[in-house]
Amino acid sequence: MHDDYYALLGVDRAASHAEIKQAFRRLARELHPDVSEEPDAGSRFRAVAEAYEVLSDPVRRQTYDRFGHAGLRSGGFSPMAADFGSLSDVFAAFFGEALFGRQAPTGGGPARGPDLAAHVEIDLAEAAAGTMLDAGVRVARTCTTCGGNGAAPGTTPITCPGCNGAGRIRLVSRTVLGQMVRTGGCPRCDGTGVVVEQPCETCEGDGRTLEDVPLELEIPAGIHDGQRIRVRGAGHDGILGGTPGDVYVSVAVRPLEGVERDGDDLRVRAVVTMTEAALGTTVSVPTPEGSYELELPPGTQPGAVHAVRGRGMPSLDSGRRGDLLVGVDVRVPTRLSGQQRAELLRLETGLGDDAYPGEDDGFLRRLKSAFR
Repeated sequence: MHDDYYALLGVDRAASHAEIKQAFRRLARELHPDVSEEPDAGSRFRAVAEAYEVLSDPVRRQTYDRFGHAGLRSGGFSPMAADFGSLSDVFAAFFGEALFGRQAPTGGGPARGPDLAAHVEIDLAEAAAGTMLDAGVRVARTCTTCGGNGAAPGTTPITCPGCNGAGRIRLVSRTVLGQMVRTGGCPRCDGTGVVVEQPCETCEGDGRTLEDVPLELEIPAGIHDGQRIRVRGAGHDGILGGTPGDVYVSVAVRPLEGVERDGDDLRVRAVVTMTEAALGTTVSVPTPEGSYELELPPGTQPGAVHAVRGRGMPSLDSGRRGDLLVGVDVRVPTRLSGQQRAELLRLETGLGDDAYPGEDDGFLRRLKSAFR
């Protein structure tokens, strides 16, 4: 059971977006496994990240306020499942920024923008034919007011006094093995080598702002449930002119009732009566393109599988289609009157062994034994 999102972030239900953002920043710094040694830090961090993901979105927040968790589930919301890695990556994914405002390679300079995860859902027919979708995403774009440096107009960032612009500092720690010295990114400037004294009001010193943008996505024919599509350069903008990240779109394929996908083959079941199996009949079975009429020959046996070549799913690699495999189930009556029983036995006697395809394959032979 989910906890109250406002309680998780420690804010009032009337909290502003800025207050919610500030609360998540604080909790992320405390709970992320990069900095916390508490055994439950990972689960607590995921909980507050889920809370922020909902409350930072005006539409999701309104749904949650009115209908709670049930309203989010009915609306198809699922928490972001991407592995953000480091704490700076987390801030990049949620805010389009690093832990301390901006992210750049250690020592300063341009940095590639973080990748972004998205999710779309299609039906089996769309997976079979391929389709175009608009998978709108929320991405961090370079602030047009400050040009991405995070500083208010008319000002510029200054050299970081913590690392003298190097972006790296020496970290000394004492262990049971003695004193250990290592270098790491400067926490004051987060490795950029510069500090913003007067932040830009538009982006609050981040250098980027979040925007909802359309993402035209081509779904190839034959895609499988759970596969990902990479859209290069559609992710968060980079820092200081760095290249943008990519978007990885996870595709969920809704199953079609009565159809089971087996690789590029499709398996369906056709149910016929024993008379239809003996005399032959035409059955209608579901496929992604609609119903398919299959003619069953006389003497069709229970459990028989009829392969319809080229009526399955297209292969992603070759484009060749798999097969439609139709398995046959034969319905045998379970309630017969005395007269019906006698007629079946009389029919069985008149058929003789030559009417059956094999020693143990005739369903009338088994039927005869069942009703004796």
